[in-house]
Amino acid sequence: MPTLRLMPTLLLDQLIPLYPLTAPDAPGNRHFQLTRDEGQQPAFRQNMLQPHRKDYYHLVYVQRGGSRHWVDMTPYELKENALYFSAPGQLQLKEKLAPLWGVSVAFTREFLARQPAALAQLPLLLNPQNGHELLLTPADVAFVEDLLAKLEAEYQRSGEWQQAMLSAHLTVLLTYLSRLYTEQFPGGEPSADQLLVRKFRARIEEDFRERHEVGAYAALLHISAGHLSEVVKAQSGKPAIAHIQERLVLEARRLLFHTPQSVKEIAYDLGFADASYFSRFFKRETGLTPAGYRASNREMYP
Repeated sequence: MPTLRLMPTLLLDQLIPLYPLTAPDAPGNRHFQLTRDEGQQPAFRQNMLQPHRKDYYHLVYVQRGGSRHWVDMTPYELKENALYFSAPGQLQLKEKLAPLWGVSVAFTREFLARQPAALAQLPLLLNPQNGHELLLTPADVAFVEDLLAKLEAEYQRSGEWQQAMLSAHLTVLLTYLSRLYTEQFPGGEPSADQLLVRKFRARIEEDFRERHEVGAYAALLHISAGHLSEVVKAQSGKPAIAHIQERLVLEARRLLFHTPQSVKEIAYDLGFADASYFSRFFKRETGLTPAGYRASNREMYP
């Protein structure tokens, strides 16, 4: 697959904004934020009605209220006593503002990097099943609400121990939610081969615009292309190249659906030197040309 660029990559955040975490009410907590909603509709949330990305991890516990929102191309009707979560960089969209009762917790990659390495490997954060909703039983609700209350109390309390306490409470919360994740999205403890597939997919997420070949990822992982292909096919049921192509198609769909970029611009943005080759690739993978995909979706969601 050709990857030579003929023009500089377009900055995606100029087309779909990437919002950083801001916590003006809590100096010193640039990397952690907790907010409680009690039916209000803060004005700063207006930007959520447009396609956007967040540059941080986001957990939202919904007690009641809410409306429909999208994560990538999947819509979710917010349910009572449920928890919704997303990772940095995922494309999101709220369909309308509506009163919400609940608690939101957000933290950056930098905050996570200060924690023990095992925390970043929790299923909730890795999200191998690409789920974004956890349904809570009454017992779960009691446990989660108690932890959120402790986090909120510490968040409002300054001092040298604040960050350590926030980290401790958040660790318990993420660990508990990860147990729920594995119950609602079964998978089991990862083997060495499964961990390799996770690393492969993580590298795809970082480099899919620049690297379209299995061999390029194998070199990054310090293994042979043949070994990587064999493990990925055995663990996922799909060839390694299919994972790369699926990620390219997902990004192409995002750009076709949410931006006015031309097909040629999207092709170059995704690392294709030839726009016509990109169009053939997209049609082979989806059954539609890029223009046909854009037209069909605009008819569905005018």
